[in-house]
Amino acid sequence: MNKFIAPSILAADFGNLQKEVEMINNSEADWFHIDVMDGVFVPNISFGMPVIKAIKKHAKKTFDVHLMIVNPDKFISDFKNAGADILTVHYEACTHLHRTVQAIKAQGMKAGVSINPHTPVAVLEDIISDIDLVLIMSVNPGFGGQSFIENTFKKVQQLKTLIEKSASKAIIEVDGGVTDKNITQLSKAGVSAFVAGSFIFKSKNPTQTIKQLKTLATS
Repeated sequence: MNKFIAPSILAADFGNLQKEVEMINNSEADWFHIDVMDGVFVPNISFGMPVIKAIKKHAKKTFDVHLMIVNPDKFISDFKNAGADILTVHYEACTHLHRTVQAIKAQGMKAGVSINPHTPVAVLEDIISDIDLVLIMSVNPGFGGQSFIENTFKKVQQLKTLIEKSASKAIIEVDGGVTDKNITQLSKAGVSAFVAGSFIFKSKNPTQTIKQLKTLATS
């Protein structure tokens, strides 16, 4: 199974954003992970369409957009127009999740659903066959630089069982606290996509760090 490294732009140097985007383009990273926060669903605000469009102008890889916002349905076409290839919404933010997922797919994007650390995997049982990706939050959403929550390993195993039982084609993504110390174990547990922010962008050599993560994920 393919393994995808998705550097989180949230941790990039916004004063040198084009340079950071080009670094990802020239690295072994697979996706750009774009965290959108509204200050309502999570206690922080990140960026909106103008910044996403600016990044897209220079980006040459898959756009993995993660919406940490209320009422995501209102903005599905906007994120498609901004360049999203994968659009992930939170289970906790969607009153009519099936309808939201269908609306994302109708726009030609892959549909992802994310769950917070306190949300059990079982809530996805009735939607798992309709989605392309499940994003397990391995930290509480809203801020970068948090420590990995160890219970994530158990949730990954539960999710893998659910996917296999339902013959779903969904892949598992993990976001938060991913480092060289846990990526191999996560990969062996069944994770396919790995979001890393601070660990990459605050390292001395981000390109080398991405390569290291890719090697560990595929070993």
